[in-house]
Amino acid sequence: MKNFTIYVAALLCLLASKMLGQESFEGQAKKIASQIESITKQEKEALKTEVEAVNEQLSKGTITREEADAKKKVLAEARAINIESKVAQEQEKLKILVQEKVDGKIKERDSSRTIVIHWDGKFNSEDKNKGEKRTTTQFVFAAGLHNLVTDGKIDHSDYRFLGSHFYEWGLSYNSRLAKNSNLLHAKYGLSLMYNNLRPTDNRTFVINGNQTNLEVSPKQLKDSRFRNVYLVVPVHLEFDFSGKSDHDGKTVFKTHQSFRLGLGGYAGINLKSKQILKYEDSDFKAQQKTKGDFNTSDFIYGLSTYIGYKETSLYLKYDLNPLFKDNAVKQNNISLGLRFDLN
Repeated sequence: MKNFTIYVAALLCLLASKMLGQESFEGQAKKIASQIESITKQEKEALKTEVEAVNEQLSKGTITREEADAKKKVLAEARAINIESKVAQEQEKLKILVQEKVDGKIKERDSSRTIVIHWDGKFNSEDKNKGEKRTTTQFVFAAGLHNLVTDGKIDHSDYRFLGSHFYEWGLSYNSRLAKNSNLLHAKYGLSLMYNNLRPTDNRTFVINGNQTNLEVSPKQLKDSRFRNVYLVVPVHLEFDFSGKSDHDGKTVFKTHQSFRLGLGGYAGINLKSKQILKYEDSDFKAQQKTKGDFNTSDFIYGLSTYIGYKETSLYLKYDLNPLFKDNAVKQNNISLGLRFDLN
């Protein structure tokens, strides 16, 4: 009987060890975000090396300037396809991970506590507090409506209000600023933003020199969509009214347990611009994808704010820089939607 008891105790120790070692939702999301960043960096470094090789051929006179430009364009398009394909795989992993979190299939472990298992003739366990952390991390996911502000106005827009939308996901750090107060937090991290615009009246974007204009398409379009992808660093000052509580004689500062307000902004780079057109051609369904800079701004910066309760907030973003850098009429991105900060 004693041997059987020891065997059960050992088995329980093993199970507890595996449970404690299970990777958290936060850890899995962080790995995926890191992989997306790594993919983009690797592909851009590879493109840089390839372009340098083409420049060397040009300097030696083995190819003409026109041939060099054509080669660079093909190389850039190939790397862009690689980024899109690989990032799409990571996006699918994120989508599945968020769904599992929502469905309650992923159970979070309290990082401030640990289980101690010991043997003194019988199996015992105890739960001990390791101390509270001032910096925590969250996976951020946001989605909603997107449009352009033209000359300070958004009414009578050239873009469908319900058809134009945005997505954002990333990882954020949340640091309590005061030692003995839970009100003020610094929130910062890294996010991937997708902005989609759908023009009205069968129109598409057409490049005319340094101008990018909306023009009526000669084809009857089933869908016209213009997408920009950005990698940004958001920074917010967050007011968290979760307060504090006492636990085993210690003061514990909780987050995301009550109303929250965030004020701040973001800055980053444009990773990709793409126009997608869908239409019917001789009874065949066709899809045309055009990638390029479309005279869009290479850098993005703006203001953002959110207000909500616990993990869910109403989220507003506005770009201070115009979408198209040289257009005669300045148009700025604006987004409104829901934001989820998941611990």
